[in-house]
Amino acid sequence: MTKPVLNVGLVGSGFMGRCHANAFRAVGGLFDLPVDIHLHTLADIDDDTATLQARKLGFAYATGDWHTLIDNPDIDLVAITAPNALHEAITLAAINAGKNVYCEKPLSTTCESAKRMTDAAEQAGTTTLVGFNFLRNPLVHYAKGLIERGELGDIISFRGRHAEDYMGDPDTPHSFRTAVDGGGALADIGSHIVAMARFLIGPIAQVNAMTETVHKTRPERPGSTVRKPVETDDVAHALLRFGNGAAGSIDVSWMMKGKTMDLSFDITGTKGALQFTQERMNELLVWTDKDGPGNGGFRKIETGPAHPPYGQFCPAPGHHLGFNDLKVIEVAELIECIKQGKPHYTGFREGYEVQCTIDAMLASARHNQWVDVSDFIQP
Repeated sequence: MTKPVLNVGLVGSGFMGRCHANAFRAVGGLFDLPVDIHLHTLADIDDDTATLQARKLGFAYATGDWHTLIDNPDIDLVAITAPNALHEAITLAAINAGKNVYCEKPLSTTCESAKRMTDAAEQAGTTTLVGFNFLRNPLVHYAKGLIERGELGDIISFRGRHAEDYMGDPDTPHSFRTAVDGGGALADIGSHIVAMARFLIGPIAQVNAMTETVHKTRPERPGSTVRKPVETDDVAHALLRFGNGAAGSIDVSWMMKGKTMDLSFDITGTKGALQFTQERMNELLVWTDKDGPGNGGFRKIETGPAHPPYGQFCPAPGHHLGFNDLKVIEVAELIECIKQGKPHYTGFREGYEVQCTIDAMLASARHNQWVDVSDFIQP
């Protein structure tokens, strides 16, 4: 039986653009999808770049103007991996053209911008997803199940960190990441750990944050000897109060030497605790009171077929999932939501509330005081 075709348009072919393209190519061979995926059009910064990358990534058509992609009536889903400051314009155009939208995190650069995107999507009935791909890890869902079943007791605290080192060199030049409308470390990579905290523990009610710009200047562009001031954060620390009464903290840095992908958390409850780091993404450490006296210490849970959808990738435990596999899972979830016409748990509404939490942290850092996140969230 012939399946309907889902035509995909991709804006951007950098690191995350390649991840999206790889996921769209792979997903049909791993999941029983209700549609066949067709990589239709790739849009990039100019025609030559788009043509080259479309050939490499398997797209049928290429354009140096994302408006051309949006205006094509054949395209059903627009995936956006362009710089953060462009997310709103591309998204609003795609929604207005009747497309479903898959936008990389952060949803936008301010909660006001993210709200406009969310309102437009909800009014149009558009299926949306924000690329918080680390939430697709089967062991993160296993951890959430332990929490929801009460196996850790009442949650006392969450300690989260997203630390990398790719901006640690002061001679790394300016890019969209350091632009004022790019968000800095907290908005860019910090959105992942904020999303993780909300997914596992629940909404964050109050924050008290501080931020720091470590390298005050950077070369204005690759190869330049002219240095320009940096106006966004390199490091951020925040104390948290969750809506359910739990306390917590989040640390964010793209300056932490030796850390390449330390998205990690420690969760403590009245009956147990969890530890996880993305650097060992196939392992979750679990401690519970049920272990009994003399049996103390964390047990290692290793991902396997008992943790769906691991079995879609491999029938044997111990062979491990990777970063790109999480994107494949994300795409499979998105396609199922499009088919059923239902919202995804990290649709634009969640992306908006993550952005509001980050904006509250930035406001707290500016004013050096506790801030209510609810002051930033509009219905």
